Amino acid sequence: MKMLLAVAIGGAIGAVARYKTVGWVGHLAGGGFPWGTMTVNVMGCFLMGVLIEVGSLKQVLTPELRGFVAVGILGAFTTFSSFALDVATLWERGDAAPVAAYIAASTALSILALFAGLWSIRQVLT
Repeated sequence: MKMLLAVAIGGAIGAVARYKTVGWVGHLAGGGFPWGTMTVNVMGCFLMGVLIEVGSLKQVLTPELRGFVAVGILGAFTTFSSFALDVATLWERGDAAPVAAYIAASTALSILALFAGLWSIRQVLT
């Protein structure tokens, strides 16, 4: 139960941080390109790298703290950080072929799924 609470609280913080950051960056940079989304993705990946390496080298992260920050805050701030961590984990295991397959499949299937969702709703509602 402590883990669920840690993830839930972290998720709320991350979601609000994402909303505010995307809005702020979008306001500063203009609306022609998704600068805000790219910013949270890059920031989240950097912070995930810092967190995981500090946790690994210093052994300072309890499971609840890791859940709070990695899954909760960073997971809600950007799911791209979880994707990047999966890629790094596979890569560091020496699994180059699965890394390429995971990147290609995740990217292509996610974009295709989004278009499939758009198409499905357009068929029903229009």
